[in-house]
Amino acid sequence: QVRLVESGGGLVQAGDSLRLSCAVSGLSFSNYAMAWFRQAPGQEREFVAVVNWSDDRTDYADSVKGRFTISRDNAKNTVSLQMNSLKPEDTAVYYCAADYRGSNSPRDSRKYGHWGQGTQVTVSS
Repeated sequence: QVRLVESGGGLVQAGDSLRLSCAVSGLSFSNYAMAWFRQAPGQEREFVAVVNWSDDRTDYADSVKGRFTISRDNAKNTVSLQMNSLKPEDTAVYYCAADYRGSNSPRDSRKYGHWGQGTQVTVSS
């Protein structure tokens, strides 16, 4: 059974930092591109960041570039998202997702076959 379990969300003030983690089980983690998406109320789910499965290359949405850092630990089957300088517009439910040997169109949520349940991040102004 594949499980992706996010943790680390919470309520913070603008300018603060949070670190999200996603613990993955039930799949060969090192063969999966891992990504974070987010969804704010009334909005579409949007891409945040991805780390490749083969070479650990990363990609970020323009809105978070320079503030967020995605990383993976293949020994622990975890992917993390370090979020610094948080803004109220970062408020959303954050989801981790896995794509088997994904390399093309990593920003497309339809590519991802496995998803976590999400963790709420709320940034107050």
